Amino acid sequence: MLSPFELIAVLLVLTAAFGWLNQRFLGLPDTVGLLVMGLAASIVLLLVELSFPETALYQDLADIIRQVDFKRTVLEGMLAFLLFAGALHVNLSALRSRAWAVGVMATFGVLLSTTIVALGLWFVSDLVGVPVPLSWCFVFGALISPTDPVAVLSTLKAVKVPKSLEMDMTGESLFNDGVGVVIFTIALTVAAGSGHGATGFSGVAELFVLEALGGAALGLAAGFAAYKAMKQIDNYSVEVLISLGLVTGTYALASRLEMSGPIAVVVAGLLIGNRGPGHAMSDLTERYLFGFWTLADEILNSILFLLIGLEVLVLRLDTSYGWLPLAAVPLVLGARFLSVSLPVLALDRWTPFVRGTVPILTWGGLRGGISVALALSIPEVEEKSMILAATYVVVVFTIIVQGLSLRRLVERVAP
Repeated sequence: MLSPFELIAVLLVLTAAFGWLNQRFLGLPDTVGLLVMGLAASIVLLLVELSFPETALYQDLADIIRQVDFKRTVLEGMLAFLLFAGALHVNLSALRSRAWAVGVMATFGVLLSTTIVALGLWFVSDLVGVPVPLSWCFVFGALISPTDPVAVLSTLKAVKVPKSLEMDMTGESLFNDGVGVVIFTIALTVAAGSGHGATGFSGVAELFVLEALGGAALGLAAGFAAYKAMKQIDNYSVEVLISLGLVTGTYALASRLEMSGPIAVVVAGLLIGNRGPGHAMSDLTERYLFGFWTLADEILNSILFLLIGLEVLVLRLDTSYGWLPLAAVPLVLGARFLSVSLPVLALDRWTPFVRGTVPILTWGGLRGGISVALALSIPEVEEKSMILAATYVVVVFTIIVQGLSLRRLVERVAP
């Protein structure tokens, strides 16, 4: 049993070593390279165990990965810092001009995608002879429908898309998690037969208001307080500490009040990132604060994507479901296409969209650690192994296949 320090040391050494190997030999984008190398290492170790059953190396590393509570590491640890760092660099004026597009895709789009994926999985599972209850199909649809802000933002660093389209992708990925978590919570409550009991329309509305709007209000208040505190001093080290306190305190308080922590830190990050420079920060403070969060974003991203690759070591694959998890890939892609196309068609009269918006938004709808973390949070029921396997297949496909080919698609269809 490793101590917490030893566990962190192992992860950092693996991340640094794989990062160097990727830079030296593969040349893939950092996060994708680490995911690929983590996945490859997991598969190699699995093959070694199958070939040499007496070898304990696979089991030793699997035991280490099991010590990492992926759900808590992502949802109660890394996510707050990664979302704040991403929101910090978003131009609020440009995002405001795309408010309708972002809002509709982050709400209606997620609901539509959830429904399409759920009904599609229910139909396909019955067709192949391994029926999955519709309620659990909705659980899978809810956790896989929101795009992952960490995956999307890391990909946009390497792929240049038209500015308005970049705002649509960034804004949607930053805000649709709150909606996705609410839908997931309700679906899980219904499927498991316990929980909040928010199964009626009034319960859904109340939960949405508390989670999403309450989180936004909390983030706005906390961000404004931090902004005023920064404005009254000029000391970059203290102001960086204030930003750290803002992220951790806001996310923890939101969780305690059952509000959306992700939405709260996104709103706080938007406020600090847009009002801080020129109003509350000196040039020196701005350079250090933004530099600190850029570096934190890169390091945490690297560790997260490595963990996603290594997570295959501890997946419990149930072969009784056959190829059903693989069928989730075309289902999710089809649902993404429809959930993007309909809002674009509906808003095109009032909101201009650049050529190639639908294919780029469809192919750029990456999933990542949040979906895996939500899948791991499902109680130990029979359907969990299938949902977890399908989630992992979709996440790996979107990050590796879609993420690496997105640049080529943009160059072909964007103006």
